[in-house]
Amino acid sequence: MTGPKTNERPGTKAVLRHSRVAANKAREVLDLIRNKPVREAEAILRFAERDVAQVVGKVLHSAIANAENNDDQEAEELYVSACFADEGTTIKRWRPRARGRATRIRKRTSHITVVVSRMPSAQLERTQARRRAEQLAERARRVAGARRAEGDTRTRAERRSGVQPSAAEVDAVEPAAGDGGDLEVAGREAAAELPVVPDPRQDPGDGPGGADDVAPDHSAAGSVAAEGDPEENATAPAGSTETMADAGPETGEGHSASPETTGEGAGEEQ
Repeated sequence: MTGPKTNERPGTKAVLRHSRVAANKAREVLDLIRNKPVREAEAILRFAERDVAQVVGKVLHSAIANAENNDDQEAEELYVSACFADEGTTIKRWRPRARGRATRIRKRTSHITVVVSRMPSAQLERTQARRRAEQLAERARRVAGARRAEGDTRTRAERRSGVQPSAAEVDAVEPAAGDGGDLEVAGREAAAELPVVPDPRQDPGDGPGGADDVAPDHSAAGSVAAEGDPEENATAPAGSTETMADAGPETGEGHSASPETTGEGAGEEQ
């Protein structure tokens, strides 16, 4: 014996008649939400990439509202027990074509029906257990985050046994709980104390502090030029006032020629 007909299944239904959408397009979306809890069906329709999903979503919301207001049902206990789309009237239009002919345009419509019913007891228990597990997991994450923010890094077993957090853990977490200003100042002071290591790939003369930035010492060069050759200064007598310009290159005689030499040279040339 066959089961009950689709339109005779128990539950609360909502019907949209003469919807301006083809039945085959509506059936593709209805297949996605069949036998799904209403909250999951709403999420599927919200993210479905079909325009008809908005129309089906409105029909589903109407069915849920009918169940809550007319049958005193809880929305969390409902699921989509049946959903189908029937062919509606077809609107005929004509488009002119070549040589005086015309082409028929069929604007199809459909009747969309969504039926919601209360979940079976076994399925309802599984759904409620899964929902409670999700709520407990979310609460555990919130509590763990709050304890980490307060500086308590103990595990659940340690907290149950009464183990207190060590002073090192508290000191390590306390700076992070502040505004971060002390840490920033300490970081800048530590960076200032670090020695500056030159980059081996950089030319020593480049950049600040390099060889190119050192100004020449003119005073040192002038002192060396004034002192002259250290060997000549050592052999010269202490009381001599002869300068380097008056002394000859080898014998110590001056560069200027004597009057006799000047005269002899002049007579020979004459």
